[in-house]
Amino acid sequence: LAAIVGATLGLGAYAFQYAKGSSYLGNDPATCANCHVMAGHYAGWQAAPHKRVATCNDCHTPAGPVSKYVVKAANGYHHSMAFTLGGYPDVIRARPQSTEVVEGNCRRCHAALVDDIAHGAGVSCIRCHVSVGHLR
Repeated sequence: LAAIVGATLGLGAYAFQYAKGSSYLGNDPATCANCHVMAGHYAGWQAAPHKRVATCNDCHTPAGPVSKYVVKAANGYHHSMAFTLGGYPDVIRARPQSTEVVEGNCRRCHAALVDDIAHGAGVSCIRCHVSVGHLR
């Protein structure tokens, strides 16, 4: 039993190190380009106006410190499973939970503006502003 636990922990530690897992604990946008399928998104963010005011985490994770790392862990799990098992599409699409986080952050950061807009809460910001964070 000890050998199995040790081998599992060793393999897990190796995979974490190999996948640059500790880099995902920070806030550096370059981390998002660790995987080649994200290079286009990273390049789009670099060319977009939000680069001056927001990092990937500002839009793609909740503002609270606990919820931020819960979402990062969930996203990391899904990313690692997809990349390890090869189950990711050529065009990456956000999961519904991720879209909700992004939408909430748009509304939080731009509250003074969107509170005055007559569109109402039922209309997604991303519906009209799809390329704001990542120029395409």
